[in-house]
Amino acid sequence: MTVQASPTDLLAWYDRHARSLPWRVSPADKRAGIRPDPYRVWLSEIMLQQTTVQAVKPYFEAFLDRWPTVKALAAADEAEVMKAWAGLGYYSRARNLKACAERVAAEHQGQFPADEADLRALPGIGPYTAAAIAAIAFDRPAAVVDGNVERVISRLHAIETPLPASKPDIRAHTEDLVPEDRPGDFAQAMMDLGASLCSPRKPACALCPWTSACAGQRLGIAETLPRKAPKVAKPTRRGMAFVLLREGDDAVLLRRRPPKGLLGGMSEPPTTPFTEDAVTDDLTLAPFDLDWQRMPADVRHTFTHFHLELAVWRATAPADLALADGSWWSPPEELAGEALPTVMKKAVTAGLGE
Repeated sequence: MTVQASPTDLLAWYDRHARSLPWRVSPADKRAGIRPDPYRVWLSEIMLQQTTVQAVKPYFEAFLDRWPTVKALAAADEAEVMKAWAGLGYYSRARNLKACAERVAAEHQGQFPADEADLRALPGIGPYTAAAIAAIAFDRPAAVVDGNVERVISRLHAIETPLPASKPDIRAHTEDLVPEDRPGDFAQAMMDLGASLCSPRKPACALCPWTSACAGQRLGIAETLPRKAPKVAKPTRRGMAFVLLREGDDAVLLRRRPPKGLLGGMSEPPTTPFTEDAVTDDLTLAPFDLDWQRMPADVRHTFTHFHLELAVWRATAPADLALADGSWWSPPEELAGEALPTVMKKAVTAGLGE
């Protein structure tokens, strides 16, 4: 006889083994009447998109220290928000974060809506994030499906169709499991199960609360699931980065990238466009006619859809050099606080010879 997976079994496991996370209300605290803060839930879910829990923790705590409420974040200077986000990647999230905070403050009196459809109408909140906020913050019975949940459900039902084609089937099975009671804890339990016992390699099936119900484990194929379609090779783009130092104090010339597009709104040393056929030694592309020297090491960085190689050039400029609008000198002691994405930090570091 086939055993059905029971949400009650998973919740009992979660009550004993829930991860302690700075944005989470523990099962014990919830029983004591403490409710999740929708602002914390939203902020954590935006930060966690394509980013690890360990990487997010210090950013989350720093944001809360500076902007403890959605209204405080809405009133913040956008440049300061981008600086605080620098290093987390996927910078459109930071722009949408600010826009969403402004919308919630202006149109919802600083209170996040509880309905999935209303949440999805806010900037930067897609189907997954809307379901996560609705379930975790408001205990709405929503199916929350992230990568961990996809793995758990694929194994539980032995779904051999490769991702992403299997997503509708995975969602349907998840919806069938969501309980009316404690749907928020259930969503977090599913995430925790996938992040711990139901790991990508060598799942700890003997410890899993659903081991007797798991078709993948029963068939001996759990570790091979979920299947994934072959990855398409990423192209390589190239460009030039110009690290210009000011005579006297070695301040670095920075500028702000356009608000839309790759790394939108972030800071950078002057760069050329990133293309597959770009040349990396054409100094007619430099921002000023100076004695540019190529640094020995190029910078390499991988984005979601392409690899990037940057040739780094350095020069020194007189202190009275006329700068274009949107450019400024950043003294050495202020560089760490600039809104430099990781690839631009690499370029500046290479330009400084560090």
